[in-house]
Amino acid sequence: MSSPSSPAPPSQRPRLIETAGIEIIPESARTAKPRQLFWPWFAANVSVFGMSYGSFVLGFGISFWQATIVSVVGIVVSFALCGLVAIAGKRGSAPTMVLSRAAFGVEGNKVPGIVSWLVSIGWETSLAITAVLATSTIFERLGLDGGTATKLVATIVVAALIVGASVLGYHTIMKLQSWLTWITGLITVLYLILALPHVDLSAVAAVPNGSLAHMIGALVMVMTGFGLGWINIAADWSRYQRRDAPDGAIVAWNTLGGAAAPIILVVVGLLLAASDQGFAEAVGGDPVGALASILPTGILIPFLITAILALVSGAVLGIYSSGLTLLSLGIKMPRPAAAGIDGVILTLGTIFVVFVAQDFIGPFQSFLITLGVPLASWAGLLIADVLRRKRPYAEADLFDKRGRYGSWDLVSLATLVVTSVIGWGLVVNTFAEAAAWNNWQGYLLGPLGLGGREGDWAYANVGVLLALVLSFLVGYFLRAPKIAAQEALPVPQAQP
Repeated sequence: MSSPSSPAPPSQRPRLIETAGIEIIPESARTAKPRQLFWPWFAANVSVFGMSYGSFVLGFGISFWQATIVSVVGIVVSFALCGLVAIAGKRGSAPTMVLSRAAFGVEGNKVPGIVSWLVSIGWETSLAITAVLATSTIFERLGLDGGTATKLVATIVVAALIVGASVLGYHTIMKLQSWLTWITGLITVLYLILALPHVDLSAVAAVPNGSLAHMIGALVMVMTGFGLGWINIAADWSRYQRRDAPDGAIVAWNTLGGAAAPIILVVVGLLLAASDQGFAEAVGGDPVGALASILPTGILIPFLITAILALVSGAVLGIYSSGLTLLSLGIKMPRPAAAGIDGVILTLGTIFVVFVAQDFIGPFQSFLITLGVPLASWAGLLIADVLRRKRPYAEADLFDKRGRYGSWDLVSLATLVVTSVIGWGLVVNTFAEAAAWNNWQGYLLGPLGLGGREGDWAYANVGVLLALVLSFLVGYFLRAPKIAAQEALPVPQAQP
């Protein structure tokens, strides 16, 4: 592994297996263009799993039109935030959790790094679980055995696809995602056409409006389920961008690639869930399997293949980046080996949920909201740092705790802790039975006069938004003098 100050000589062509870890990408390898960012983000988010969010959003007790508004806003805003983080990747040509050291310090960044790793592991495992459950359900509809043997084989195949692509690395993943975009996109359009006849517009119109608190709760769930769920890896895919790529183009292509498919999928999912309460309830146990239940038998196999490829596509991004995060925590090993370790964890987690756990969506949403609080706080601080900086990162100092970014940034770390404590006090585990381990939250709802754990605001999960906004304000204003002082120091000329 080459050092950040003296990168290895570039090859004429990318190797089959990417050997770059968390070091700075050499100048000669930064050849990607902003429009290429569309492919990984679109392919990872075109999954029909996005349609299941229609059921999740309506579960907050809001109408179709309210749900449509919060879904569109939540999806676009959350992926735009990913785009802002991606600017750091273009400027620094390093993984997200290395660039985050500028805001938290070289050693201090290990605190949000652990949160980031848990989020990535959770996401990739949940996508693998969804693919396995969908396989079992569709096999049963075809009159085949969807039991233990099928689930076990599906687990092995899905895990092998995810880990294999992740071990090969960036260049393989970018090519894979461009192919998957066309394959999954076309069949998803066919699925949407076949699903629309199941929409009952009178039933959709009859769904009553919900309160503002319920709308905010749905908004937070959409933001954490889409863009905020990816924000900790956003710069990983822009670190090969040319230094002169416009910041606006980076943000635009990230947002377009991430948001285009989910907006359509979620709206159709809303129509289907509002049309049939039984369908909406089935989505909670097996999201993709429930969606398959409304399809004619003849299209089930293409649907299954497409669903698995789309879910694998998303999981590949997660496991690739979780391996980079492991390396950023100080673990010394090649990047492919780090991806392999996360693959073992993914496989074990999938086996546990598929063969042991009784519920899927409850623990999943509880997990999203809980880690969503510190992740939102971290995102607010990093986005503030990105927007404040006008010059390139001092690359060598990102790896040197004696450099300009220091070992620990106490302002950022204290902000992360304080806003997380406040945020957790304003969110509630709404899946008390499925995730009993998480019933300690919501302790500020009563003292602040918001109705306690049983009131309307208990479902709003405003702690996530509050952590994001408060951390951004602290980072943008209180850390401004420190950032200015860091940028006033001379940046060593990068070697060719």
